[in-house]
Amino acid sequence: MDSSKPPSQAAKAVTPSEAAAPAPPRQLSPELAAAAAEAWDRVTLARHPQRPYTLDLITELFTDFTELHGDRRFGDDEAMIAGLARFQGREVLVVGQQRGRNIKEKIRRNFGSPKPEGYRKALRLMRLADKFRRPIFTFIDTQGAYPGLDAEERGQAEAIAYNLREMVRLGVPIICTITGEGGSGGALAIAMGNRVLMMENAIYSVITPEGCASIMWRDAEQRDLAAAALKLTAPELLRLGLIDGIVPEPAGGAHEDPTQAARALGAALARSLDELSPLSPAELRQHRYDRFRALGNCFTE
Repeated sequence: MDSSKPPSQAAKAVTPSEAAAPAPPRQLSPELAAAAAEAWDRVTLARHPQRPYTLDLITELFTDFTELHGDRRFGDDEAMIAGLARFQGREVLVVGQQRGRNIKEKIRRNFGSPKPEGYRKALRLMRLADKFRRPIFTFIDTQGAYPGLDAEERGQAEAIAYNLREMVRLGVPIICTITGEGGSGGALAIAMGNRVLMMENAIYSVITPEGCASIMWRDAEQRDLAAAALKLTAPELLRLGLIDGIVPEPAGGAHEDPTQAARALGAALARSLDELSPLSPAELRQHRYDRFRALGNCFTE
């Protein structure tokens, strides 16, 4: 304390207990409280550790799956799965993010957050599928692209942006499904499809609820309010026209009956493929371009 100033003018020290004082109770309307609770329930279901991941869905839905590796520039990324398979007898390409079930696998898969080489591998194989006229299925389940220093040094933003541009130019049907978390550009980088579906309890957003709450309210505990404000659930996104359909899940979530969940997803994928298959490469490109150009149009004449 500065002895030259009167005690009343001296700066008051802040104790740790005062600095960590809890936020005052929230005063929410019943409607907002219900919306926040419902949105956060969907978030927890989307993140359930037993929810079926990409490899689980591949096992249930596809035959003769052969995984392919490497981006031919840096290396392989095990957070991104990609390979050739058959879907109901038809040759296709399957791409998707893969999380881990235990700590060792989570580290190996980088918790489902791809690095640039993962996105470049995905695009390399999408171009291969385009060359041989094979439809593409993508499965999105990531909190976002990996934000680490090594990923930024190798051009994470460029890899994502390049995928966005090049996927629009492919001349084969692309059917994308958000199966768990669809987080930010890391999800969008393999979601530029003619059809974008969501499983009933999946989420799709530009940022996690915790990240949004930390920015908006400086309090990550407001995550349920952020989840409601982000409109990240499948019904909200269908209403806004950002997705094309919702795949129903068993009661309690896909983890309660993965086989039933996969069966419902397989039926939705088959319908979408049947609708898109008659289109020519030029029509598929134009369809994809028109779909994404129409998003976010909030003005009327």
